[in-house]
Amino acid sequence: MKKELKQDIVQALAEQIKSYGNFYITDTADLSVEKVNNIRRKCFEQGIEIQVVKNTLIKKALLEAGVDSAELFDVLKGASTMMFSETGNGPAKLIKQLRKDGEKPKLKAAYIQETAFVGDNQLDALVNLKSKEELIADVIALLQSPAKNVISALQSGGNTISGLVKALEERG
Repeated sequence: MKKELKQDIVQALAEQIKSYGNFYITDTADLSVEKVNNIRRKCFEQGIEIQVVKNTLIKKALLEAGVDSAELFDVLKGASTMMFSETGNGPAKLIKQLRKDGEKPKLKAAYIQETAFVGDNQLDALVNLKSKEELIADVIALLQSPAKNVISALQSGGNTISGLVKALEERG
């Protein structure tokens, strides 16, 4: 591979790392072409971009993008596949789903919102991560809950007061 082509690949990877902010490094070695194509299809369906890249190019792209995490560099051995996603837990959910059919892809590492998660044992934690949109929805729901309680109390209280006044009228 020519040096210029390698530089272009590194540049493109660095741009993806910066623009997505979330990426996974997985091991898909020894999978059949059919299984790899299945993974690619499912990634496409879920809006996850997938690329098989040489480890040295990944390392250069990480440095170029300003991701200086020695933990990530340590996992760059053997065959590596990168997954890019807008949501932090999207690839983790897909990997977990794909694992029902076999033991790969294996999670080498993930980088979510400037935090590195290293090792396949982190998969469950990554699946349970909430996206920014999910967290905002939770906060809004929590903020709306007290207001709804006050409104319903006022509405039911109004009925109680009117009922009490009506009962007193009927007695008098």
